[in-house]
Amino acid sequence: MIVAVIDIGKTNAKVALVDLATLSEIALRRVANMQVRQAPYPHHDVEALWTFILNSLADLNRERRIDAISITTHGATGALVDAAGELVLPVLDYEFDGPEQLAADYDAVRPPFAETGTPRLPIGLNLGAQFFWQERRFPADFARATAMLMYPQYWALRLTGIVANEVTSLGCHTDLWNPWTSDYSSLVDRMGWRRLMAPVRPAKDRLGPTLPAIAQRTGLDPQTPVFCGLHDSNASLLPHLLSDAPPFSVVSTGTWVVSMAVGGRKVDLDPARDTLVNVNALGDPVPSARFMGGREFSLLTDGQPQEWSDNDVDAVLARQVQLLPSTQQGSGPFPHRAVRWVNGEDLSPGQRFVTISFYLALMTATCLELIGGDGSTTVEGPFARNPLFVRMLAAATGRSVVASETSTGTSIGAALLASDGAPATSKGERTEPPAEPTWQAYKQAWWKNVTA
Repeated sequence: MIVAVIDIGKTNAKVALVDLATLSEIALRRVANMQVRQAPYPHHDVEALWTFILNSLADLNRERRIDAISITTHGATGALVDAAGELVLPVLDYEFDGPEQLAADYDAVRPPFAETGTPRLPIGLNLGAQFFWQERRFPADFARATAMLMYPQYWALRLTGIVANEVTSLGCHTDLWNPWTSDYSSLVDRMGWRRLMAPVRPAKDRLGPTLPAIAQRTGLDPQTPVFCGLHDSNASLLPHLLSDAPPFSVVSTGTWVVSMAVGGRKVDLDPARDTLVNVNALGDPVPSARFMGGREFSLLTDGQPQEWSDNDVDAVLARQVQLLPSTQQGSGPFPHRAVRWVNGEDLSPGQRFVTISFYLALMTATCLELIGGDGSTTVEGPFARNPLFVRMLAAATGRSVVASETSTGTSIGAALLASDGAPATSKGERTEPPAEPTWQAYKQAWWKNVTA
């Protein structure tokens, strides 16, 4: 079976063809996900994305017949639609700080961390805060809404005409979901929003075939099924839930680096350090932690060479050149720390790149420690192709790391929604913790500097 996966990331949007027989991507289309910086507030250019999706489906279907469509998107994003399925307000960009204007009012009504597993996050990273702000600022428009949809299900609506919601997106630091009772949180009832909540359906549900106009526009078979879809980090996790024996951890890398621990050590999550409870595609709570590692990597390497040598590695380890958190403040395990270089004078471009890669690995190791990560760690997404990141992560955790072979783990996981549930096999090169003592010394020095 060939599954077309619509994958809307915060930085890039993709449509990938996945062959379920081999669990491999066989074709990919990609475009930058640009936001619209104009009234009424910064928002996602859903019409540009829609054109890209339709063009990609048509193009890819000419290469290989598409048998099914699945959807995955970034979190902290939702859509308010009317009875005709049209947006009543633009889809807000979670990096817009407008919701902060009503922070005190929102804090008075949001549920505690113990109820939802959702930490209080800045800007619009709590989806409940976005909807709260939109209702207060645009009451007439908000009143026209008949459904409050998570972002994957907004695209499913456009493809099928069917409204639905799903737990992986509802349970992704939204304040809207109680993972312990598998029901909406007290915030939903307090705000009178339950009437807007579309029926919750499993990620693997076939919502229906594509609308006739979609089939005509793309050349797809009119009976092509569209699956409900799920949050992108949970898409990365799904193959491992189906194949790996706990304990294990999965690190999904993109704009955000999201670490998830399955069957790990019991720990008390610290909401002040951006730990949270995600809900996986099977409906179970998953201790998680995150930082904006992909964004940090882009900022730190912008315009800089990304080549390096073993001599660069040796020099960084010997001099203990270090980058300390955080480039992106307000989230992550060190949300209030300002970035600082240690022994960073006169670095070659290669040494600088090595240091940046080590920093991202040590931040990830910190996240895994905070959530009780245990067993091997699988890295999905772009960072899996960085051997510096992988080796330092193995050194810092003291456990093996598997670098996923797929270019984006989200596409494989989302495609598996269309499978019969047969176990998937994890693929990738395994790296054991390096034996050289310089790696452990580097980790210990970094941690000492961070905690000083």
